[in-house]
Amino acid sequence: MKLDKNIEPFRATIESLNRLLEKYNYQGVIIGGVAVGLLGKPRFTADVDAVFLLSIDDISKFLESAKSENIESRVNNIQEFAKKNRILPLIHTPTDTEIDISMGVMPFEVEIVERASKKSFSNLSVSLPTPEDLIIMKAIAHRPKDLEDIRTIFDKNPDVDIKRIKQWVTDFAEILELPNLWNQIEEILKSE
Repeated sequence: MKLDKNIEPFRATIESLNRLLEKYNYQGVIIGGVAVGLLGKPRFTADVDAVFLLSIDDISKFLESAKSENIESRVNNIQEFAKKNRILPLIHTPTDTEIDISMGVMPFEVEIVERASKKSFSNLSVSLPTPEDLIIMKAIAHRPKDLEDIRTIFDKNPDVDIKRIKQWVTDFAEILELPNLWNQIEEILKSE
C-alpha cells in the first residue's frame, strides 16, 4: 500500500520511533491520526502519537534512548510532567514534528501492544493497534473528530470484533461516568 501524501511528511519521525520501539522490544504502537490514516481514511494530523509500555522508573533510560533518535523533550522538567500526566511530550528535532507518547500500564494498553501488528506502507513498517483497539481508544476520547475517525476505521474494516469493542467501551464508559457512550458508538457502527 502506498502512503498517503498526508502521512508522508511523518516518515522520518515514524522511522525514528520505529528504531526506538525496536530498542524496547516493540513494546509500543503508533496511534492517533497517523494510525487512523493507515487503518481508516487519511486525514490531517499535526503530530505523531504512540503508546509505549513504560513505567515511571523507565523515563530516564527512555529519554536517553530517544535522544539517540533525535527525539527530545518539549517541556521543562519532563520527568515530573510524565509522572503527573503519564504522557511524554516530545519533538523529533530534524522534522520539528511533535510526538506524544502515552505511558501505558493499564491492562487495556498492555493488550493493545500485545495484539498489535506491523503493517508495511511504501517500504515503511509501522506497529499499529488492531482496528478494534483503535476504535476503542477513539471511543474513550469521544471528541467529534474521534467519532468521525471511528466511522472511517469501521468503513475500511467492517469485520471488526464488535463484542470486544462493546466490552471495553462499556467498561470505560462506567469509569468515565458516560452511560450513553456505547449507544453512541453502536449507532456509528450500525450506520455503516
